[in-house]
Parts: sequence; C-alpha cells; structure tokens
Amino acid sequence: MKTSAVLAAAASAVLALSSPAAAKDCEVCTKVMDDIRSTMDKKDMSSKPKIEAAMGEYCARDDLGPREKKVCYYIDPIKRDVAQPFSLGMPSDRVCKRINKTNPEICTVKFPIKTEKLEKKDLSKLRVKQLKSILADRGVECKGCIEKEEFIAKVQATEHLEPEL
Repeated sequence: MKTSAVLAAAASAVLALSSPAAAKDCEVCTKVMDDIRSTMDKKDMSSKPKIEAAMGEYCARDDLGPREKKVCYYIDPIKRDVAQPFSLGMPSDRVCKRINKTNPEICTVKFPIKTEKLEKKDLSKLRVKQLKSILADRGVECKGCIEKEEFIAKVQATEHLEPEL
C-alpha cells in the first residue's frame, strides 16, 4: 500500500515538472545554464572552481543577448551557490528554481513574445501585461488604452515597428 502511494506521489511530481508552465518559468536562466554546461568538459562538471570559471567565461562573451546578460548579472554575485547544485549534476531548470529562492528576479527574465504572424485571435489570448510588454519592446506607449481590445489594436497597428533580434 505504501509503495503505491509513493509511486503516485512520484508520478504527480514528474507531471508537475513536465508541464509547459514549469518549462517557461525560468526560460532564460535555463538556456544560460544549458549553454554553460555545453561549453564544459564532462570531467570538469563536478569541479566547483571550473564551473565558476566557465560561468565567468560565458558571461564575458560579446555575443550574448540582453536577457542572457541580465541573468549573468544576477548569477555573478552568487556563483558559488550556483556551482554547488550544478556540480551535483542537477538539471538546469532545477538549478534555476533553486537559485530563484535566493534571488527572485532570476526567473522574471523572459524572452520576448514572438508577434510575427499573430492574428487577432492569437493576440486576444495574451494577457494585457504581455501586450504592454510587446508595445514597450517596440518603444510605443498606449496612452488612453483601457480595454484589452485597444491594446490589441495598438499592437496590430505598430507591427511594422517589430524590433530586430
């Protein structure tokens, strides 16, 4: 009886971790951790100083995007705390969730929402906060917009101002 309860709890934990919402929580942090892990040799993965050095080398690169740089800014002061679970072979998403407990801003960094080829029905599925962030990325302010439909109309009207990534 106890084994079935343990198996049920394990199955629900796996389902909770594999949900699409869980994958999107710390998307930029997870990408940064995966990139750092891909630059390292397998034998160096358990050495904390080498992990910290790899983080420093990755964050010093010039070809990083603004979101990756922001995550690097957040993890730089806590490299030792990041290197500990990293050295134990913990998956990147779990590393990010763990360091999110000490610095909640890490998981707030998100990639921009892709808006090309979005129809009105797709835009209506977005939240107003997301519509506002799309407009902010384009450098547009929607003065006097109150209803969601007004934000959708403004996003559609400023589609030509899509920032190049």
